[in-house]
Amino acid sequence: MNRTNERKIKLFESRQVRAEWDEDKEIWWFSVVDIVAALTESADPAAYWRKLKQRLKEEGNETVTNCHGLRMQAADGKLRLTDVADTEQILRLIQSIPSKKAEPFKLWLAQVGSERIDETVDPELSINRAIQNYRRLGYSENWINQRIKSVEVRKSLTDEWDKSGVQRGTQYATLTDLMSKTWSGMTTREYKRYKGLKKENLRDNMTNTELVLNMLAEVAATDISLVRNPRGLDEATTVAEEGAKTAKAARDQLEKSTGKPAVSSSNAKAIGTRRLKVKKDHEQG
Repeated sequence: MNRTNERKIKLFESRQVRAEWDEDKEIWWFSVVDIVAALTESADPAAYWRKLKQRLKEEGNETVTNCHGLRMQAADGKLRLTDVADTEQILRLIQSIPSKKAEPFKLWLAQVGSERIDETVDPELSINRAIQNYRRLGYSENWINQRIKSVEVRKSLTDEWDKSGVQRGTQYATLTDLMSKTWSGMTTREYKRYKGLKKENLRDNMTNTELVLNMLAEVAATDISLVRNPRGLDEATTVAEEGAKTAKAARDQLEKSTGKPAVSSSNAKAIGTRRLKVKKDHEQG
């Protein structure tokens, strides 16, 4: 596990929760004892967690089995081995803690579960929900339209990868990184780091121009694949790279014509702040 030096203190109900970022897995690890302390207000959260852990183990709960140990800074300033869990594991643990403070999380989990079941029956609901969420976050209608279209474009490409025998997971990630590196000059992880992102979705933090160039790479790769009918990862890799080169050529031409870089370090937060400023200036003018 590649642990960065970035350690954070998260606040939960005004209580401090130690957290550490895992760059390899792109997840946050949270101190379980700190979560227990925040939810239960126990005088001895470590003892509470030991008892809860024992009970969960006896019940065969896999969440406890999958908990990791990391050295985190204790109150005395020393690094001590601490049980940690990721977001999914923490949410599962919360369901096992009888606490009034845990109830909002339990209700939220029930609501999310119900919504996901509804979306399975009617996938259009998930699209509508995404649009509403993007609007709530301040994205422009033009950007939202591009983003929703990018989902369709990506689906068409992955359908071609499936036909070619490309395996989901590592091989998908390999091809995605190759295409990103070819047209933008950065792998997905490098691109996210360039924009100051961690767990956030890269495409949700792209400008309109970046979205269009990324879609061009994927559309071109899809069209080439439909003609070539590649078989296996090697042939699919060649097609993916050719498709991405189409977007690289478009990027080069655009930068030559505008004199400005097409790839931006701005993320959604920065872009949203500028949009609000432009809107405010327009209203005042």
